[in-house]
Amino acid sequence: MEVILLEDVKSLGKKGEMVSVSEGYARNFLLKKKLGVEATAKNKNDLKLQKQHQEKLALEKLKEAEAFAEELKDKSITVFIKTGSAGRSFGSVSTKELAAAAKEQLGYELDKKKMVLDVPIKSPGIFDMPIKLHPKVMGTLKVIVKEK
Repeated sequence: MEVILLEDVKSLGKKGEMVSVSEGYARNFLLKKKLGVEATAKNKNDLKLQKQHQEKLALEKLKEAEAFAEELKDKSITVFIKTGSAGRSFGSVSTKELAAAAKEQLGYELDKKKMVLDVPIKSPGIFDMPIKLHPKVMGTLKVIVKEK
């Protein structure tokens, strides 16, 4: 019996897949627990339309991320780091501080977990900070670090 899965089912398939299972398994488990529906012509068509809609939404999100990356390229934020004598810093600038500065100075809600800092910022200067905006899109924000 052909079944379209409505949820991820361990060792069977992912949501939206069409799988072939025994009739007893389908009727007594998948259909009963609403984990799947019978693969009729109407349900197959609904699945096809749903996948097209999801692809369209994914493409829109990709375009939005690319536009935002282009917008971020020209922007910069300024943060201050506490330094002592001889210009030695106390600690480093965290992604949490950078996200707060971006919200305060630019009005952007940036996720601190998506900011990529390979090396901690421990000295004054100008740095380019990559940000993961989408699995396929990386944006760059200029960070200016000044002494306090």
